[in-house]
Amino acid sequence: MSTSVPAVFLDRDGVLIEDTGYPHLEEHLRITPGAIAAIGRLNRLGYLCVVVTNQSGVARGLFSEEQMKAFNALMVRRFAAGGARLGAVYACPYHAEARDERWRHPDHPDRKPNPGMILRAIADHHIDPARSFLIGDQDSDLEAARRAGVPGFRFEGGDLDAFVRELLGH
Repeated sequence: MSTSVPAVFLDRDGVLIEDTGYPHLEEHLRITPGAIAAIGRLNRLGYLCVVVTNQSGVARGLFSEEQMKAFNALMVRRFAAGGARLGAVYACPYHAEARDERWRHPDHPDRKPNPGMILRAIADHHIDPARSFLIGDQDSDLEAARRAGVPGFRFEGGDLDAFVRELLGH
């Protein structure tokens, strides 16, 4: 039996990177001020950092699932280059009004405010929900955290590392 680990669940657009409106190309990747430092700090404190992101741009036909995965992989590499480890990325391409039938779902369990991505990460990575929390910028992020049984905190922009330092109380 492996021991459980604490985790921080992070929304992508508006928290880790600037929300430029369905970002999916390399030139759209603008890392939030302080984000690399924040993830590095959380890594050093023993937190697994897990990205949980709704990506309806796939369902809307704005970019492909492959483009979404490549963009997420690029983001992970950029953070790693700065010494910050994003341990897992969960992305939900489903949407009720999808143009592509494959991605149409009236209320997919993974689509925030549903907790599916968080619950899957907890199971996949032996995460201890009692020692974990979420940082998001939307009501749907905070509601997903609530439904998953983890505290959620709203990031309203600015320096993510300063926000994390304040959350952690130092």
